[in-house]
Amino acid sequence: MLEITKGEGVYLFDNEENKYLDLISGISVSNVGHCAPEVVEAVRTQAGKYMHTLVYGEYVLEPSVRFAESICQAAGSGISVVYFVNSGAEAVEGALKAAKKYTKRKEIIAFKDSYHGSTHAALSVTGNDWIKEGYGPLLPFVKHIRFNHPEDLAQITTETACVIAEPIQAEAGVRMPDKDFFLLLRKRCTETGTVLILDEVQTGFGRTGSLFAFQQMGIVPDIILLAKGMGGGMPIVAFAGKKEILSVLSKNPILGNINTFGGHPVCTAAGLACLNKIQQENLIEKIPAKSRWIKSILTHPAILQISGTGLMYAVELDTFENTLSVVQRSLEKGVITDWFLNKTNALRIAPPLTITEAELIHGLTVLHESIHDVYGNR
Repeated sequence: MLEITKGEGVYLFDNEENKYLDLISGISVSNVGHCAPEVVEAVRTQAGKYMHTLVYGEYVLEPSVRFAESICQAAGSGISVVYFVNSGAEAVEGALKAAKKYTKRKEIIAFKDSYHGSTHAALSVTGNDWIKEGYGPLLPFVKHIRFNHPEDLAQITTETACVIAEPIQAEAGVRMPDKDFFLLLRKRCTETGTVLILDEVQTGFGRTGSLFAFQQMGIVPDIILLAKGMGGGMPIVAFAGKKEILSVLSKNPILGNINTFGGHPVCTAAGLACLNKIQQENLIEKIPAKSRWIKSILTHPAILQISGTGLMYAVELDTFENTLSVVQRSLEKGVITDWFLNKTNALRIAPPLTITEAELIHGLTVLHESIHDVYGNR
């Protein structure tokens, strides 16, 4: 266990001043690196002006408004309303509520092997039974279908309020969608009047090689869930979508979905600085050149499969015990990686988007050496 005393760029430092290259970004959070100067300055400046006031709409909070406008502009495709909350699971809750109220339907469809969070409704739509043990009964009228199985989409009907899906199943080990699956999913939702919710908590803000993963898929979701990489390390989360859908949360009752700290001005100031840095420094355009190194360096025979895109990859090994040994060996060599919640025999690679090719090559080389240390030549 590390006692972290400082973060800078793609590195973390412990209490003995040892330096560690971070290949996981706090699980895809620190997309612009640790303590990015632009983010730190935005936090410092806003904290010196005002912090918590009231976020229910009685006051206009400039950082929140500016960040919401920037998100809508970047997302395009009819995304015109942003609702700031405090955690990815809370974004799930708000989106599900909006979809049910908008459609006046009860049924929710999610996917097997998915992960959407730990609160009651988020657990209900998560597609792994082991993580739900001891917490039932959960939400009724929730059905799970198979990811990448077009024949299962027929289960979406005019009784379905919404479908919630990860564009890439992150905690399942970066499980990629088949080429046409989401085109068919979007078509089926449109035919049945079902709200399509895309959980971009891990994929958003440049992680996959576009600002949002759906922008590479040829579809437009009705609601997107955003978190992790959007705040430059500060806790800021949102669900965003079409006005006609999300506006139902502002009527009957007028405060149909409220929270105390969502849209906190310091956090949204940090988020705007983070988004500006991603865009102004063209960090996304530099990802393909970096991404190519992952598969070219990690070629050990112990690796069963590498899946992913952009700077979001899973490196599958045989057992959790060996995966943990590789993680520990890498840490001894100054490189941080870990495993996945629902695929514990796979290593996670999700470095800050700011990582240079030289830094990435070094980290991957250490990871390869660590795999060899654990497995030898087998």
